[in-house]
Amino acid sequence: MRVCHLNTCPVGVATQDKALREKFTGKPEFVENFFRFIAEEMREMMAQLGFRTVEEMVGRSDRLDMNKAVDHWKANGLDFSNILYKPEMGPEVGLFQSRKQDHGLERSLDVTTLVPLCKHTLETQEPVDIILPIRNTNRTTGTILGYEITKRYGAAGLPADTIRVHFNGSAGMSFGAFVPNGVTLTLEGDANDYLGKGLSGGKVIVFPPRASTFVPEQNILIGNVALYGATSGEGYFRGIAGERFCVRNSGVHAVVEGVGDHGCEYMTGGRVVIIGKTGRNFAAGMSGGIAYVLNEDNDFHIRCNRQMVHLEDVEEKEDVEIIKRLLTRHVQYTQSSVGRRILQNWRAYQSRFVKIMPKDYKIVLEAIRKGREKGLSEEEAIMEAAHG
Repeated sequence: MRVCHLNTCPVGVATQDKALREKFTGKPEFVENFFRFIAEEMREMMAQLGFRTVEEMVGRSDRLDMNKAVDHWKANGLDFSNILYKPEMGPEVGLFQSRKQDHGLERSLDVTTLVPLCKHTLETQEPVDIILPIRNTNRTTGTILGYEITKRYGAAGLPADTIRVHFNGSAGMSFGAFVPNGVTLTLEGDANDYLGKGLSGGKVIVFPPRASTFVPEQNILIGNVALYGATSGEGYFRGIAGERFCVRNSGVHAVVEGVGDHGCEYMTGGRVVIIGKTGRNFAAGMSGGIAYVLNEDNDFHIRCNRQMVHLEDVEEKEDVEIIKRLLTRHVQYTQSSVGRRILQNWRAYQSRFVKIMPKDYKIVLEAIRKGREKGLSEEEAIMEAAHG
């Protein structure tokens, strides 16, 4: 039904609504009993192998049966003996976690610099502008700051653009992950994988250094899996993203100037504008949200996975307004020459855009539209459609 996040689960599983929970016939004891069976079976297998604890099994590749493990036609000829080789070692060599890992959080950019600089704003909500250098060893930058905001103000976060941070350099993994409302992170440089992972209302902007001489739309700007699982917020990227851009995005609005393979994979919500080429298998498992792709070479259909989506022309007024609004913001934040050219020549470019519309999502949107005409809320319209 894809309504787990709306607290309207029609079978009573993903909901706190008492009326809906009554429809679920399961009991917590069933799960407890199931795991007891799993544990019992696992202990039986461990006993056959001569182990009493899980820790004793860690690293014991010598107890694996390689013949049975590769007895399949797809694995014929594969030899894992070097990978599974276990050298002779004494008892002083640890095979399992015996001491806690030092994650170095106290040395992170958030803890040492970003949060202290925002301390006054966190208490008073007064806007602040910050300029900082960043390196690719600075990972999950902005995440702990986001935690401090959510701890104080909950899901509402802060007013838009309350905290504006301009970074210069190369950002490490998960730049801007889980950033909530009120935070705008601008990166003049480039970023690694998982940028904006779980973005929760914040804004992430990335563009090449102003002094750079390369053509942005022809070069990789951000890594793989950007905006993974993001729920709300905005992203503007003057350059090409890696693979799996916006995978599992459920609410973010984003603009990018090209993506690798598997773009918008498993997307369930949001709006994405791509003003450049895409890789293969675009929209695989895409069940919600809408993407707009600039199809200048007229070959997008061979790179799109059309199992769950329709390819449509951009003709409706609402679609045109969405694309223009996002491109306008993209140009405003990144100074994109591609975005500016499209806006200045919109009549010529409109016909070159392809609208990627999930089949089931289109049905849901139509149900919501009809429900609103009857005076129903979005949730009520979805429930009515779900029950025929």
